[in-house]
Amino acid sequence: MQAEIMRLKKEKGVCILAHAYQSHDIWEVADYIGDSFGLSQKAAQADASTILMCGVRFMAETVKILAPHKRVILSNSVAGCPMAEQITPEQVRKLKAENKGYKVVAYINTTADLKTECDVCVTSSSAVKVIKAVDSDKIIFIPDCNLGSWVKTQVPDKDFKFIAGGCPTHLRMTVGDVHEARRNHPQAAFLVHPECRPEVTALADYVGSTTEIMKFAATDTAHSEFIIGTENSIVQHLQLQMPNRRFFPLSKNCVCINMKATTLGDVLECVRGIGGEEITMDEQMRLKAKHCIDEMLRLG
Repeated sequence: MQAEIMRLKKEKGVCILAHAYQSHDIWEVADYIGDSFGLSQKAAQADASTILMCGVRFMAETVKILAPHKRVILSNSVAGCPMAEQITPEQVRKLKAENKGYKVVAYINTTADLKTECDVCVTSSSAVKVIKAVDSDKIIFIPDCNLGSWVKTQVPDKDFKFIAGGCPTHLRMTVGDVHEARRNHPQAAFLVHPECRPEVTALADYVGSTTEIMKFAATDTAHSEFIIGTENSIVQHLQLQMPNRRFFPLSKNCVCINMKATTLGDVLECVRGIGGEEITMDEQMRLKAKHCIDEMLRLG
């Protein structure tokens, strides 16, 4: 299957993007692997006329926003992101009307519709830098209150308002999980994603995006064992990349069912031209959604 995917993607000019939470068999046929926004930038720069996103819907939408002239395919049409769908544009408009003078900062994990109502976008790795640079001390941060709370600890001089949103996968991890993992692996460093609950993040040795966690694990010289507080596929990827080190999941429950919806069979059908869903977007909406991404790039 992998050999046929490799043959067809070259024959048809398809660039395959795989989010870090995809399974390793999909990683092995991808042209680029990484976090959602980094993948979108790679897609915009790629020579291929067709982009296949092995991830979730908002990621494919972001690719289309940045590369409107390319054909963008979502590998599995049911792969969504609950966090991206937790708030509507109407709710954002109401928040703005009730909180005059506040800038709306949207996590990249939001729909294209939602981005049209926001002032600036952020990724988990850029959020602190961008929010420090925003020309307002009043921030409405959507949709993830956990990431927002972590950013607030880094930018205490600004006033934040949050909604009750967040990643249901990362929310499954608890303080009890941390204590148990540390008992079982006392020599391991604990690396965690800021989408986790604040009380979990507070116990970490390192907090960062998925890409930053993987980089830390590869370069840290003080430890050879690591407890990974993000989607469990990262444990396997790291173990395969670094067999001389040991990696342990913080919780067996940290599995994203939306990321796991995509299979190698889906990828094969997509490059054959009989699978996936093409992402289309009204040009006016695309430009409105792109504004908050452009602001993110301008600020940091």
